[in-house]
Amino acid sequence: MSLKAILFDFNGVIINDESIHEELINELLLSENLRPKKGEFWQICLGRSDRACIAELFASRGRFLTDAALNALVERKAIAYQERLAALNKLPIFMGVDDLIYKLRGTPLKLAVVSGALRSEVELVLNRANMAQYFSAIVAGDDITTSKPEPEGYLLAVERLNQQYPELNLTPSDCLAIEDTPAGIQAAQRAGIQVVGIANTYPFHMLQRQADWTVDYLRDLELDRLREFFQSCLSQPVPG
Repeated sequence: MSLKAILFDFNGVIINDESIHEELINELLLSENLRPKKGEFWQICLGRSDRACIAELFASRGRFLTDAALNALVERKAIAYQERLAALNKLPIFMGVDDLIYKLRGTPLKLAVVSGALRSEVELVLNRANMAQYFSAIVAGDDITTSKPEPEGYLLAVERLNQQYPELNLTPSDCLAIEDTPAGIQAAQRAGIQVVGIANTYPFHMLQRQADWTVDYLRDLELDRLREFFQSCLSQPVPG
């Protein structure tokens, strides 16, 4: 076991856009003559794909969507998201993301994004923020059939990195995930991946009970200590 790859969640870790998504989901509900409920977005949607979020919100109101209807709603929201970001002079990238990626550029670690967001949204932000070239793989909501907290996205990221870098012989235990939600933490852990919880969205104490490590800010992430931990586990079982 050695640290070979860092897998980033996207919304809530790289970009501070959860409030934008909440507004767009509420607008989508209203456009379909459905009333948004306070706190519902945070309970149902955080850390999950738009498809899973929208399907559950509609089902809870007795509206069961066909695949075609669900696809159309997801597409409408995606277009609105792109328009909303285009209107911003500066993307709300979390403080510390640039510095962390700068540090990681000088290491052999591979970087990937594992997100329930649509690929078009992830690529839009990474390209505009001049970060795209540093990520070897993107697993987006378009690529998976089950949303976080299921582990499919993380397992697919390991597979894709192995396809791109066969010499890595990458396993989930060689990876570190950075997540901001309980659903994301569960997804990574179910895939057999150690997780850093970052308190961007939920309180530190809540994530501390679930993640393997917890930090308030990305700048608090101590890469040398993490590498030492992974190295020390070469001949030991990973702590539960």
